[in-house]
This record gives sequence, C-alpha cells and structure tokens, in this order.
Amino acid sequence: MEFESARSSYLDQLRIERGLSPNSISSYARDLAKFETFLLTSQRNFSKLSPDDLTEFEVSLRSAGLATSSLNRTLSAIKGFYKYVALEFDIPNPTLDISTSKIARKLPKALSVEEVTRLIESAKREGDSISLRDSAILELLYSSGGRVSEIVGINTSDISISKTNHGDVTVLKLRGKGAKERLVPLGKFAVSAVEDYLIRTRPALAAKNSKAEPALFLNARGKRLSRQSAWQIVLDAAIATGLQGRVSPHVFRHSYATHLLDGGADIRVVQELLGHSSVTTTQIYTLITIDKVRETYSTAHPRAK
Repeated sequence: MEFESARSSYLDQLRIERGLSPNSISSYARDLAKFETFLLTSQRNFSKLSPDDLTEFEVSLRSAGLATSSLNRTLSAIKGFYKYVALEFDIPNPTLDISTSKIARKLPKALSVEEVTRLIESAKREGDSISLRDSAILELLYSSGGRVSEIVGINTSDISISKTNHGDVTVLKLRGKGAKERLVPLGKFAVSAVEDYLIRTRPALAAKNSKAEPALFLNARGKRLSRQSAWQIVLDAAIATGLQGRVSPHVFRHSYATHLLDGGADIRVVQELLGHSSVTTTQIYTLITIDKVRETYSTAHPRAK
C-alpha cells in the first residue's frame, strides 16, 4: 500500500468519523508531510518500518531544531496514523514504544481586569462604524472565553434569551473542537456591544453581499470575518494600548478563566464554560491563582521571609 493512500484514508477518518475541525486536519496533514519527507529522503517503506527507524525520524526532527512541543505533536500524529493503519490495513505498528518528551509546563499569562478593559475600549473609534464590530469581538472574546475560531464561527441565530428564576439571560452558542457545542451566558457589556454592532454596523456590511450571510461578524465585503482578521483586530488593540507581545486572542480566554476562578467560580463550572473535556485541563488555571496567593503572602506577611 502506498503511503499517500494510507494518509488520505486516515485524514478522511479524522474528518468524517471523528469530526475534527479543518484546522486540526491541516495540523495532522502538516505533521504527516514531515514524515513523508523523511520516508522519501531515506528511501523507506512506511509499512515496513522498525522502532529504530522511528527513532531516526525523531532525531532528524530534533536536528532540524523542532521545539519539544512541536516534536511531541508530530510524534502523536504519527502514532495515531499507525494505530489506524494497523487496524484497517493490518500494517505493523512500529510506534508502540515511542514516548513523548516532557516539556516545562507554561502557565497562561492572564491580563488584569484593567488591561482587558483598556484593550476593549481602544477598539472604539469615534465616527468609525467598523469599530463597533471590533469592540464587540473583543467583548465576546472576554465575556464568553471563546476561542477566536469559535467567535468568528458565530451565526446571528446563535444568540438567544434564556428565562431563569433570576430573570432573562442572554446565551451564546459556541461550536468548539470536534464540533462540540456549548452554551455560555453573556454579560451586559458584551450584550450591549453586540446590539450596537447589529443595529448600527452589520446591516450596511450585509448589504454588500448579494447572498444572505448567517455569520454574526462580517468583513468589508459582507462575508464571514476570517480568523486572520480577528487576530489583526486583537493585535491592533494591543499596539494601541502598549500591550504588544503580551496579547493574543487566546489571552482573553486565559483571562476569562483566571478571573472567574479568582472571583470564586467552581472549577467544574469553568470547565463547562471553556468546553474542556477533562477538568485536568482546567486545573492549570488554579495554579495561576495559587501563584498570586503565594506572591501576596510573601510580600504582605511579616514572617513570610
């Protein structure tokens, strides 16, 4: 069996049966492309590799200067590929003894509430209707904890009102990794920003597209805003506030989780809001708050030092 056919079959399985996102599929494809290059340059048949061959592949990646995190991701993709072809095509799996390298745990760097507020306010430009869209995007990133891909994937029909014992709550539907959907409540600042955008900006943008576009956030041509454009909106806000180098769309998500936990939110609730399949992933944010407690103690308690 040719490697190209096996790879195509594996990617189809990830896309159709496991329902992975296009971004995840692209990531797997890039990692498998590295493996294909190794096979071609070393003139090896993927169906007859030994564990030693895989070790040589790992060494080649390290020699190319690949970071430990990228190396682990690539090896994980190769292990998944061989697990699939072993089951489907009865091809020997040489990856059973492969282990990943440990990497230092990096805590997400959350912004302060004041810094988040400055970022959002910086997007508001007097007389510029597009700025209403930009500030609404920043408000949603922080108010929902959504990934940038989830925010640009929102449709106008994804915002609804839910009646509770404590009154009406505006709820946003987000589509996360693996096409998983979750509902998150929105705060009044985000609701107000989205309403301003829907009333004062979106109709003019939508009129530039002859086809009805369900996306909430539109570009200058009336089509769904891209991830790259949303990234640029965040980076422009970072530059405007002197926070460049510290801000990315994902920092809003980190800040959202950290501020919820700092405010006393239950970690299981935060897990649900973030769309994490395991609470272990969410627990990294508790380490941030513990660090804050430790820092406060060491500087404030008279017998801490």
